[in-house]
Amino acid sequence: MNRIDISFNKVKENKEKALIPFVTCGADFTIEETADLVVSLDEEGANLVEIGVPFSDPLADGPVIQNAYINALNNGTKLKDVFRCVELIREKSEIPVVLMVYFNVVYFKGIENFIKEAAKSGVDGLIVPDVPLEERGELNKICEENAIYLIPLVARTSKDRIAAIIKDAKGFVYCVSTNGTTGERTSLDSGTQEYLSEVRKIVDIPICIGFGISSKEVVKEVKDYCDGVIVGSAIVKRMGEGKQAVIDFVKDLKKGFN
Repeated sequence: MNRIDISFNKVKENKEKALIPFVTCGADFTIEETADLVVSLDEEGANLVEIGVPFSDPLADGPVIQNAYINALNNGTKLKDVFRCVELIREKSEIPVVLMVYFNVVYFKGIENFIKEAAKSGVDGLIVPDVPLEERGELNKICEENAIYLIPLVARTSKDRIAAIIKDAKGFVYCVSTNGTTGERTSLDSGTQEYLSEVRKIVDIPICIGFGISSKEVVKEVKDYCDGVIVGSAIVKRMGEGKQAVIDFVKDLKKGFN
């Protein structure tokens, strides 16, 4: 069984919600320090972790993550370093790891080579935000052959396409909370709860919300309408302040589930 399934089954059994931090490699932390951070986040109660693969033109991301990617690339971070980070995590932790990666990176490496190396390193899932529904067939097939889940993203603008996007999906569905790019927000757009409720009606796997989750107050706002929250920019911002700042922030976020 995929580690993502194991984690969500445990969350459900404990009548909890999943907390999914997003971290970047090679910007403020070395590869070894990033792996160490992920292991610590596991110990502090994170249920999955999403790792961003540095890319020069991350269209779905806001300035915080964009800058982290630029710094990582300027520091010489390569795809092989991200895979190495996952390998280091696997030496100490079984926390599910999902890579957030733009398709150019996958295509340049070669789809099959990318997926096989990801699986070998210990990756459990992929989020590829710039692959449209009509073009993901080959990617999804190779993911399935290597026991990696291709996590679908849906947004309010998806509307009538949501059912097609999530068809045969595994792991969880990533629900984009707002139109636009990633970034911290003090509150979510009106209609978020209704949107999540509509997705819930047609999905039989966990749904998680991301984009704009920045505080325990926002977590509290959405927790009853989803199975987990994904926190990106707010985590990456605190990575610039050091490991303890990230850990303290995650501890605070967990309070939003109470």
